[in-house]
Amino acid sequence: MNINLELYKIFLSVAKNKSITKASNELMISQPGVSKSIKNLENQLNCSLFIRTKSGVCLTNEGNLLYSKLGDAFELINNAENSLMEMLNLEYGYLNIGISSTLTRYFLLEYLEKFHQLYPKIKIKIYTGPSSQLLIKARNGIIDFIILNLPFNIPNDFSVKNLKTIHDCFVANSNYNHLKNKIISLNELSNYSLILISKGSNTRYFLDDFCLKNNINLIPEIELTSHSLVINFTKIGLGIGLCTREFIEKELKKEELFELNVTPQLEKRYIGLIYLKNKTLNKSSKEFLKLLK
Repeated sequence: MNINLELYKIFLSVAKNKSITKASNELMISQPGVSKSIKNLENQLNCSLFIRTKSGVCLTNEGNLLYSKLGDAFELINNAENSLMEMLNLEYGYLNIGISSTLTRYFLLEYLEKFHQLYPKIKIKIYTGPSSQLLIKARNGIIDFIILNLPFNIPNDFSVKNLKTIHDCFVANSNYNHLKNKIISLNELSNYSLILISKGSNTRYFLDDFCLKNNINLIPEIELTSHSLVINFTKIGLGIGLCTREFIEKELKKEELFELNVTPQLEKRYIGLIYLKNKTLNKSSKEFLKLLK
């Protein structure tokens, strides 16, 4: 049975007001139009819904049954519409982001703070882990988008946006002041204690690929699982560390670390955002992307 919802809305108004005239005024529809709609509904349902009286109308048994069920149904519809409008107005909603712990700390936090100040009712969930696992979560609809270091072998079903240019650099503390103002080949760095991020990360993959292309052999003495640990180990003089310049601006400014002048220089990289091509980003995600841009 395919009945126009407008007929049910008119029925509910007449039943509530117990009057075709009052329903006509409430709905801003002519009285003949209301009467015709009720007659049309009765014909489609093959039963009488109202008994006409001198003072107005009253419901039949069939009408009472329909009224009790439709009231609940339209309340659900109204609640759904209200929830949708709240989501579109960012009074309600979710933001699910896939990202590494390093990028969360050194890139994402300031944007999350701004977003939360603007839209405090949006619930934010951060998923960290290897990029391969985050891709699976994105395909399963758990994550809205992924923020990661580029270049990266991005699958064909994902779109990509570059957010920020970043530069990797080798840094050291005052124990290595004798290397200041000197040009050092990357191969020479193997003569020193090197502190690198562990294999498996995009940063390490990028470095290893660069070294392979340029016939450079770097053997780390210390390998760590996070960028912040590389910074801390380098600051206390355990070796020369590979860091992202944009993430250690405070340490460089305070001269806790200094950048080595190496040759060849490492190529620039990007912080990027990827999301499924066939996925329409929700309102929360779109607003967050405006902040990132």
